[in-house]
Amino acid sequence: MIVYLHGILAEKTPAKAVVECGGVGYEALIPLSTYERLPATGGETKLLTYHEVREDAQLLYGFASEPERDLFALLVSVSGVGPKIALSVISGFSVGEVHLCIANGDAKRLATVKGVGKKTAERIVVELRDKVNPIEALANGTADAGKGDKQVLRDAMLALSALGFADDAAKKMVQSVLSAHPEATDTESIVKLALKG
Repeated sequence: MIVYLHGILAEKTPAKAVVECGGVGYEALIPLSTYERLPATGGETKLLTYHEVREDAQLLYGFASEPERDLFALLVSVSGVGPKIALSVISGFSVGEVHLCIANGDAKRLATVKGVGKKTAERIVVELRDKVNPIEALANGTADAGKGDKQVLRDAMLALSALGFADDAAKKMVQSVLSAHPEATDTESIVKLALKG
């Protein structure tokens, strides 16, 4: 099993990268998000890989981050979702956005990705809903949230859960606070406003 490639980036396109490791060039199919983070050709790079062995081929899929690779593995575990569709989903949305779509049951948004029909999107949501933590999904899927902002959202939802609210209720409470009070940027303020709301 090939877990990662570390070497010189020999070539790259938005769909694939070739990494030279010890005099051998390995081709890996990549999502657009990984392409954007690759160095210039000739630079040193490390690609995390998902190695697929089939009867007629061995294929490598490359990713810039572990969350992308983990999401890819989750997506291809869904019946009817192959590597091509999984790469399209990861190219169309961030990992956090995909998790948020799954947690919210938003198959309609997933179906906007080229190659993902309505039934496939619904299957992704149904089969992966139990594998995505709704609190983590909201914290990671919030648009333009920096690392600190994600931690604040996660902490606010965990605080509400600790107060006895179900995960879904805590998530909805925090979402409504963020919509109504964008100035609330710390955990304490968000929790207080959620409890008042």
